Amino acid sequence: MTPPSTSSTATAGKTGAAAASPTEVDADEIVAQPDAFGVPAARQTGLPAVAATSPEGAADGGRTSLARLVDPVRRGWRVLTSMRTALILLFLLAVAAIPGSLLPQNNINPILVQRYRANHPTLGPIFERLSLFHVFSAPWFAAIYVLLFISLIGCLWSRVRWHAQALLGRPPAAPARPGRLAGGSAFASPLAPGEATAAAAAMLRSRRFRVAIAADGATRPDGSPDHSVAAEKGYLRETGNLVFHIALMVLLLGVGLGSWYGYQGSMLVVQGDGFSNTLLSYDQFTAGAMVDTANLRPYSVTLDKFSASYQLSGEPKEFAAAVSYRTGLDSPVKKTVIKPNHPLVIGKDKVYLLGHGYAPHFVLRDKAGKVVWESYVTCAQEDPNFRSLCVVKIPDAGLAPVGKLQTPQQLAFMGFFTPTTIDDPAQGLVSIYPAAANPAITLTGYVGNLHVNEGIPQNIYSLDTRDMKQFTSDGPTGNGVISQALWIGHADERTMTNLPGGMSLSVDGVREYAQFQVKSDPTKDLVLVAAIAIILGLIISLRVRRRRVWVRARAAGAGSTVEIGGLSRSDAEGFAAELASLTTQLRAATTVTQDTAAQDSARPNPASPDAARPDGAPSTTDENAPSSNRREP
Repeated sequence: MTPPSTSSTATAGKTGAAAASPTEVDADEIVAQPDAFGVPAARQTGLPAVAATSPEGAADGGRTSLARLVDPVRRGWRVLTSMRTALILLFLLAVAAIPGSLLPQNNINPILVQRYRANHPTLGPIFERLSLFHVFSAPWFAAIYVLLFISLIGCLWSRVRWHAQALLGRPPAAPARPGRLAGGSAFASPLAPGEATAAAAAMLRSRRFRVAIAADGATRPDGSPDHSVAAEKGYLRETGNLVFHIALMVLLLGVGLGSWYGYQGSMLVVQGDGFSNTLLSYDQFTAGAMVDTANLRPYSVTLDKFSASYQLSGEPKEFAAAVSYRTGLDSPVKKTVIKPNHPLVIGKDKVYLLGHGYAPHFVLRDKAGKVVWESYVTCAQEDPNFRSLCVVKIPDAGLAPVGKLQTPQQLAFMGFFTPTTIDDPAQGLVSIYPAAANPAITLTGYVGNLHVNEGIPQNIYSLDTRDMKQFTSDGPTGNGVISQALWIGHADERTMTNLPGGMSLSVDGVREYAQFQVKSDPTKDLVLVAAIAIILGLIISLRVRRRRVWVRARAAGAGSTVEIGGLSRSDAEGFAAELASLTTQLRAATTVTQDTAAQDSARPNPASPDAARPDGAPSTTDENAPSSNRREP
């Protein structure tokens, strides 16, 4: 802890003296001043606060019932707005954000969330109840966020007031013996005390110190003249600290406002299809409380082609989505390529490319060969080689309902798509490479009630089989079997027949799809500026050093005794070198000033007539005398 500033006071037993002798002045001690680098004036007292209580109120301290009720609130507010609490809340906020980085989030990739829950049947429901799949919108995360914001406002308000008072106020008065401070020194100067302090003030100002000189006629407690200079430097350190914390508060405010006025949504788009910025186009959509979802910015995007390249090891090399888009209803069509970390920017909205996958093309025909239903169905990636889960739901297959309740008969198929397929004797069809070099799909059929017409949303990658039963089919794998392996690249091996009602299902092609995310964050510029200010404020607060320097001069014979000392809140070694440099410069300033004055007083005045005669005799001027400076006629 840096020692506080000091001032002079007479030793015990001498306070009653009318005037102090020089011996008493020399016996002055250095005592602590309450000003300790910016403590507010209200706290600058050297005595402990004593609460006066009346005898009548001795039992309860004279406090009213209202005061007793307010005290817990006041104490709670002080605890909440303390810097320690703010640091604890900031740490909790950072810890609370960890699950949002490690676990898949519903607002970013709901497919990964469903896959995680399927792979972790025990932890998945627990994490869901704890809101770990949507951390940043969880109530407990919002509570930490709001408390941190309130704590920062309370901390900064008092610190800004104190800093403003320190900037507008004078540096603390010089101690009685600044030369006794660490690194201080004293030396004799031929200048008078007032001239010495004036030279010291000029020197310190040249070093960019904020300087305050004792007023003319000021006296010390012992009645002697006060010739002192107080200087300080490094307030930019506290300014940088405040900029850091204010920018942090602005950043939190920007993030909070962004969650109110921003929105984001994701969708899967098969090559050749597109989407418009309307609520119905999104598979997953979240919006802030202040967003009008009926008046989103009108634009549309079409996926013209998706291309992906891979290393020989199967590692992804490059993904790119070539798109066409319109920025308005009557805007011309523009083309661009969206890549990871290179989104399409439309106004305040950004369209990101998050992922991709495969979408086989299924065709259902009746026994007469007429197409009943067809669609590209997106499959969810299961492993790095794009073994993907496919769930096909056909609610209107044309089958008649059965039973007294007229239960609908609907078809469903579940299986796995493999882009580069080999037939492994132990595992069956597996994929050995992400690209679709030899695509195949294994399907199992179900018939019954899908419950898709009951108004309850369903996951497209899950199948409710409680009112459905498997059926056998004929195909490339064999006749009357439960599961069929269809090879999409072979026309005679991609159809399964003998389905309910005599229908058949073919998989005659495959396209790639892209997963896009649209994100609108109107406060991102504010967050960016705040982040830059945080870095700048942190650099300033770490690089700038706070220090104070005092100079005091006392009359000593024909000249004065000059003392210099100082204190620093940090970097004691660096300040020791700076104080030594200031001392050397101060010695030179007081000495050079005196020498210069002596030289000026001894130097002859060229304008004086006596200066022309070395012997000092008065000169006579004769206008008729010849002169070297006078031109002869």
